[in-house]
Amino acid sequence: MIRFAKVLAVLCFLVLAASAVQAQDTVEIFGGYSFVRGSVPLLVTTACPGPACPTATASYGSNLNGFELSGTYKRTDWLGFTADFGGNFGTTQGASTHLETFLFGPQISFPAKVSPFAHVLFGAAHESVGNGSTPDYFVDPTSQTSFAAAFGAGIDVSVAPFVSFRPIQIDYLLTRFSSGTQSQPRFSAGVVFHF
Repeated sequence: MIRFAKVLAVLCFLVLAASAVQAQDTVEIFGGYSFVRGSVPLLVTTACPGPACPTATASYGSNLNGFELSGTYKRTDWLGFTADFGGNFGTTQGASTHLETFLFGPQISFPAKVSPFAHVLFGAAHESVGNGSTPDYFVDPTSQTSFAAAFGAGIDVSVAPFVSFRPIQIDYLLTRFSSGTQSQPRFSAGVVFHF
């Protein structure tokens, strides 16, 4: 229910932003699929016969699938300000993993039928990991929020007067969970609506 409320809040923000646009300004709303090759820090307890088994934090690679929604308010043809929300989900070492990002920042683009763009986004990420286990250890549930940033670029291809297709967006997604730095690629594709 909380995840639905977050998505609803982002959509309301985008609709309000679109309605406040002046005649020369434009808003672009993007929605689509997102893939993150996550570097997930897990709190693991080693399986042992005694009551005081060792616990440590270790990072594991994980494939996280999900969605990305963003809105870009453009004051000029080439410069805009982007608000980006992403939700990616998967399993890491038997534990359910959820990664949500809330990012904001400038985006530049080259206005044309095939329009390349680049952005620098900063904000926060929230990661939650459920219970999990393997024959060698147990994964303890964790939930944490950290600084996040995304540096990326992509291409939009115009397919109709107010619609573009985004075949690829590639981001370097940086997070700071468990006092470490996670560097992870994020790939997105979807549809852009222009207002």
